Amino acid sequence: MGMQEKNKMNRSMMAGIGIGIASALALSAAASGSLFTPQPTFAEVIASKPITESIKTPRQECRNVTVTHRKPVQDEHKILGTVVGAALGGVVGHQFGGGSGKKVATAAGAVAGGYAGNQVQGNMQAGDTYTTTEQRCKTVQDTSVNTIGYDVTYRLAGQEGVIRMKQAPGATIPVKDGKLVIDQPKV
Repeated sequence: MGMQEKNKMNRSMMAGIGIGIASALALSAAASGSLFTPQPTFAEVIASKPITESIKTPRQECRNVTVTHRKPVQDEHKILGTVVGAALGGVVGHQFGGGSGKKVATAAGAVAGGYAGNQVQGNMQAGDTYTTTEQRCKTVQDTSVNTIGYDVTYRLAGQEGVIRMKQAPGATIPVKDGKLVIDQPKV
């Protein structure tokens, strides 16, 4: 065997070894899936639930109300009505009876007239009113609801997960290097 034949054989053997190594690498990459399966670029959003908080803000609510007041009584004990009633009752009672009966009738008329005058004056004072308009206020609570974030259920590479986001997601969430890209700058 000559030198040329040995070189040819060595080259063929080297080419065979190279092809064998390349084939083994290709088969290994295919078996692991890294050669043919690209990394996902997004995660699918399955559900998004808003997280809210209720805020109560107090405020004054006022309205005008008509109020009826009794005028101050100048004769609290109704003396004037009692005196006038007694005098009139005495005059009327004096018209009845004779002798000592006249005195009894006058006295009875005075007592009855005094009581009647007292009641009449009381009724007049009770009806002596005036009205004013007053402002009545009360504190009421206004309630507002703020969304503070979203609990998002997503699917990435066949796995489901849940994260909290500040903004509502779209149908997908971007993925870079196998991780979710949550805080995107606004355009």
